[in-house]
Amino acid sequence: MSSPPPDAVTTSTTAVKPWPLFLDIAALSLPISFSDATFRINKNLRYFAGNYALITLAILLISLIVRPILLVLFLLIVVGWIYLYFSRNNEPLELFGYDIDDKFVLGFLSLVTIVAVLVGKIWMNIFVSIGFGIVITCIHGGLRAPEDQEDSPYGALLSESPRGSYTIV
Repeated sequence: MSSPPPDAVTTSTTAVKPWPLFLDIAALSLPISFSDATFRINKNLRYFAGNYALITLAILLISLIVRPILLVLFLLIVVGWIYLYFSRNNEPLELFGYDIDDKFVLGFLSLVTIVAVLVGKIWMNIFVSIGFGIVITCIHGGLRAPEDQEDSPYGALLSESPRGSYTIV
């Protein structure tokens, strides 16, 4: 089984942006309307998707601290996902001289994850963790002004700086 050449592969692997950029307090400001907040959330979700996924995953792993065996199991599964699927940079996975298709790797990792969730009976942990992750994503995404405003629904109404030029009197 061989996979297509790397230039033809269109899998989207989202890189984690630098944490100082993600946590830049100078970039935070209140949105001027609900439309502006949803625009910011959409823009930041696309840009910081890897960061938001890691935060949600960290919340899930913290929720498993009371069940250490499951915590170790899911840490191993996460390492498997990172190593086998996300960190390969469109290079085919080779096992015993054979190229393994990305769809097979995705299916195998998904099956292992689902079996672990079913056996561990941690559905509630997952739902609560994802809920907290969504809340944190919406708060950060709504408060952080995107770097570029040319696609903004307000266009020229905003100043040149996406972070605003507010002064305290």
